[in-house]
Amino acid sequence: MNDIVTVTGKSRFGDICSLSFDWDVAVQPGQFVMVWAPGMEEIPLSLSSVKDTKSITFRMIGKDTEALGNKEIGDRLSIRGPYGRGYKVDDKKRTLVVGGGIGIAPVLPMMADGLDTALAARSSGELDFALPATEKAKGRTWISTDDGSMGLHGNAVQLVKDILAEREYDEILACGPEVMLFFLHRFCVENGMKCQMSLERYMKCGCGICGSCMIDDKRVCADGPVFTCEEISGMKDFGRAKREPCGTRVLFR
Repeated sequence: MNDIVTVTGKSRFGDICSLSFDWDVAVQPGQFVMVWAPGMEEIPLSLSSVKDTKSITFRMIGKDTEALGNKEIGDRLSIRGPYGRGYKVDDKKRTLVVGGGIGIAPVLPMMADGLDTALAARSSGELDFALPATEKAKGRTWISTDDGSMGLHGNAVQLVKDILAEREYDEILACGPEVMLFFLHRFCVENGMKCQMSLERYMKCGCGICGSCMIDDKRVCADGPVFTCEEISGMKDFGRAKREPCGTRVLFR
């Protein structure tokens, strides 16, 4: 069932846009919705805010996200969902949240809830959209950039290693580019740490029917998008291959 919502807020930092709307539906961090508006195809987007006011944050990289990014306050959106399995946050565990690039957006709700967070990006400009959230964060926040323009000069895994050298955590919850997740997952396995990671694949239906988002025998939209460390360890295509819209399996470059 589709709900019609009205855009109540908008912010834009470079090619990254956030739209806010009131939607009285319970959503877990890590779940996603299917979004449609006139002038675009329906696309899946994770929520960057899950309180009474919901938000979607996305990079404008194609005609559909460009069309969505051109929506203004007062425009209406069609929202379907929420779908998928989100993050399971255990209040009894010491949890570190890790976000990379636009993958920072889905972890912002957990930052707002007070969890310690590590944010990584290629440069400081990629972090502009997340800085307001860091200023309001109740937990500790660390930053790294590949070019050294903000925070640690290094990647997400290097940042996590530095944090764990000073503090102890029981579990890592992460979202970001698959290459980042691949090496972060390897680090977790090698060090006996539990983790949950949000994976991304091409989606059509969003509710587990079409099978376009398969990774091995898992449907990312229905069985995920958040998977445990053990589940990811059994995925042969994780970090190695994905499927194009036509279903062809292609290797990551």
